[in-house]
Amino acid sequence: MNFGIIIQARTGSTRLPKKVLANIHEGKNILEFQIQRVLKYFNKKNLFIATTTLKQDKTIKNIAKKYKIKSYAGSEKNVLKRYIDCCKKYKIKNIIRITSDCPLVDPRLIKKMMTIFKKKKIDYLSNTLPINNSTYPDGTDIEIFKYKSLKKVNELAKTKIEKEHVTNLFWSQKNVFKSNLIKMKINLSKYKFSIDYKKELNLVRKIILELNKKNLKGTAKEIVSIIKKNTKMNQLSQNSKKKFLNNRKDLF
Repeated sequence: MNFGIIIQARTGSTRLPKKVLANIHEGKNILEFQIQRVLKYFNKKNLFIATTTLKQDKTIKNIAKKYKIKSYAGSEKNVLKRYIDCCKKYKIKNIIRITSDCPLVDPRLIKKMMTIFKKKKIDYLSNTLPINNSTYPDGTDIEIFKYKSLKKVNELAKTKIEKEHVTNLFWSQKNVFKSNLIKMKINLSKYKFSIDYKKELNLVRKIILELNKKNLKGTAKEIVSIIKKNTKMNQLSQNSKKKFLNNRKDLF
């Protein structure tokens, strides 16, 4: 497997428990919506779900089975090891990492970033990390990295944060890894439409309705345009980003 898209998903979110199973649109939960969105542009054989061995996360594996997608259950806290073991099992050489709290991630942006990753011959490519240099809104998060480079990260990772958040060392250890961040012409980084809290769940529901109403694909610019036209949505999106930054100092 040259490229494998791995969706990181679990039900044990501390901020919004079982959010991945919350109804997001037309009876589909967040994970199902994201799977269907990705499968419009990618083959099932390139998509994987990485969840935990906890009993409650059997539901995640059942969703993967429903869509005939391969899955792997590993460590809950050591997400880095979960990725390593998933790649080892399915022989994935290059990983495209997306998370289930970003259901509006753009599959066409994934394709664009795959092309850039191949051309640049680097260890790691992102559109939102490191966050202090990002121009993309939170909720469009895509990371691409080599499995052999991830194994090096695994050797270097010592702290709980480094093992839980998987890729921090790629962009913090500039002397070890060749990393790149793609940017937009206009800076939209102050907006957030990833899902961490109930209010954000409702925000994304409204965004999806507007996208469908206007027959839009759901690019970062299109989504932000929808948010900016609604005062409440605009305020919620920007306040959510500020709150997120206050809680995640490890991303700077």
